[in-house]
Amino acid sequence: MQVLEFIASNGAWSWVVAGLILLALELVAPGGVLIWLGAAALVTGGLALLVNVYWPLQFVVFGVLALCAIWLWLRTRKQDQPTDRPFLNRRAERFIGQELVLDEPILDGHGRVALDDTTWRVSGPDLAAGSRVRVVDAEGAVLKVEAA
Repeated sequence: MQVLEFIASNGAWSWVVAGLILLALELVAPGGVLIWLGAAALVTGGLALLVNVYWPLQFVVFGVLALCAIWLWLRTRKQDQPTDRPFLNRRAERFIGQELVLDEPILDGHGRVALDDTTWRVSGPDLAAGSRVRVVDAEGAVLKVEAA
């Protein structure tokens, strides 16, 4: 109830302050949403400064502007941007399909293999060290293999 009283008593300036706070929060926690909410609050405050708008209608204006701005932003931003590093944060997935030689045997479903500069844990059927395996899947940092 105090928020409503504050907005009713300070009018348009409360929207301007709220918009500036939302824009500042976007700098601290970037994500793209707060910038559009801040812009909607600033436009609502500007409209309320220019035209005497009753405060409940200001909330409606803010809500409509915020929803439209976020909808347009989500609609226009590019979802799947091509990249030259598609496995940047999915390092294990880039090994799917490769054939390797086991360094340690797979016992009870788990073993190890040296790949690049790292020793990877593998899971699959029990196989002796030196066996050739093919990576068929990756689950976290564990490569799932089968006999090649």
